Amino acid sequence: MSIKKHSNFRVDNNRIEAMAKNTYPGGVRVDPLPVTAGQEITVFYSGLLHNSGAEQVYLRLGYGDADNWHQVEEQRMEKLGWGWVKEMPVKDLTTMHFCFRDSANNWDNNNGTNWSIQVHNG
Repeated sequence: MSIKKHSNFRVDNNRIEAMAKNTYPGGVRVDPLPVTAGQEITVFYSGLLHNSGAEQVYLRLGYGDADNWHQVEEQRMEKLGWGWVKEMPVKDLTTMHFCFRDSANNWDNNNGTNWSIQVHNG
């Protein structure tokens, strides 16, 4: 199985590579920051599941309170040579929460706290 280093996403491949080369806790990067409702963001993941050789990674996300997500969805991520990437619109003006799972149903939820980003209104 070959690993793609170039993405079909509209984002610049050089930007994805730069995101991959920066070290962040848990292997998660979001760009751009701050996150604004209605804009497209890129989530890059090179954490635990990537390091364990997952064949597929999914981004699970929702909005609202940390214990009561709404608009919950799961997005299939694209595998690149540096990790996994997903580009998507931000749909809500609350806090966005997310975590990751692989096709074997192993989870990376940031030690039970997930990842959370406050969404801004422009």
